[in-house]
Amino acid sequence: MTSLLAVAACGRETQTGAAPQQPSSVGEGKATGEITVWAMGGEGENLGRLAAGFERENPGATVKVTPVPWDGAHNKLASSIAAGQTPDVSLIGTTWMGEFAKTGALQPTPSSFDRAAFFPGLWATTEVGGTSYGVPWYADTRSLYYRKDLAEKAGVRPPATWDELKSFAQALKDKGGAAQGINLQAGGTGAWQTFMPFGWQAGAELVDGEGKFTLDTPRMRTALEYYTSFHRSGLSSSDRLVPGAQVADFVSGKIGAFVSGAYDRSVILKQGGPEFASKYGVVELPKGERAASFAGGGDLVVFKNARNADGAWKFIRYLSRPDVQAEWFTIQADPPAVQSAWQDPALAKDDFLQVFGRQLKVAKAPPAIPTWEQVAAVIDGGIEQAARGTASVSDVLRTMQASAASIGTGN
Repeated sequence: MTSLLAVAACGRETQTGAAPQQPSSVGEGKATGEITVWAMGGEGENLGRLAAGFERENPGATVKVTPVPWDGAHNKLASSIAAGQTPDVSLIGTTWMGEFAKTGALQPTPSSFDRAAFFPGLWATTEVGGTSYGVPWYADTRSLYYRKDLAEKAGVRPPATWDELKSFAQALKDKGGAAQGINLQAGGTGAWQTFMPFGWQAGAELVDGEGKFTLDTPRMRTALEYYTSFHRSGLSSSDRLVPGAQVADFVSGKIGAFVSGAYDRSVILKQGGPEFASKYGVVELPKGERAASFAGGGDLVVFKNARNADGAWKFIRYLSRPDVQAEWFTIQADPPAVQSAWQDPALAKDDFLQVFGRQLKVAKAPPAIPTWEQVAAVIDGGIEQAARGTASVSDVLRTMQASAASIGTGN
């Protein structure tokens, strides 16, 4: 097993009432004492199964996991920080990192964690102002799902370029029988996660080297024109789909292709049944000027007022081991954030999952700024206007740029 850490001697932090300083490395020896952890959704429900292994290796330590629903997690974290009543460790959505790091409540990541062990786009989600404030735990990215049977009927192969994607979607509609050749999210919460891979593929960026927003640029215009051309030509609906409708319409054959994460595999097979597995496939997103996708997932952080910071970092170190990352995939189906974990037989033999592994190598994260959620909402709204044709792409980008500049980065 490849070690993720070069561990140097370091004593436990002494709680003196002042905010503890982060260790430069994780301490030697076994963890002791209680380690309190908050985790959201299925991660919170299942983390105890991994924690049991950590406790066996560290018999003097106890991990107490509190499951937190995702829909209330942001406010719970914000309230706990304000009250100084945080746990030792928490899972945090990658797009929240800038906001919570800005509060000063997070410990910087010990330098002994090897950033090169993680996918670059995922490690970038932990960095705020040039400092890392956490460790990627699991990965999320986007690839292209498509109906293999409809593609065969239409006589087309999976696309590798923008031009091929357009003709592929057209064929799925005209010859394959799909009402929509492809579904590209036309606004609504999180639409930016489907659009920005196209922005990055066109060579666009969200901010420049000085940290200023770059939403109104020729390359971003190229991307939004291309993206919304699917809506204008009727290859993708310009209406928002209700939750769950995308997969249901994919299974029924109304949608020929869509962009999503690995998590939708289980949903597709639940709705379509085991026999549906042969009817669909997944490939990396077609390239524009370059290959790119969205990098997200979940990061683990340690709070500055943690009662057991040493144990907290040791627990995160344990969760970052390649073998434990692979074990976590068998429990929760969360793709590993550690690159070498993808060599584990459970993942290496999974051709479906390996598509997402390759996609992660070129995935990019939005800037880790305190105001990102507000800026993302502006982008979501702009995408909807452009997709529905209620405003031109040029006007949409000018408005997005002005609104984002008004909001600022919060730094």
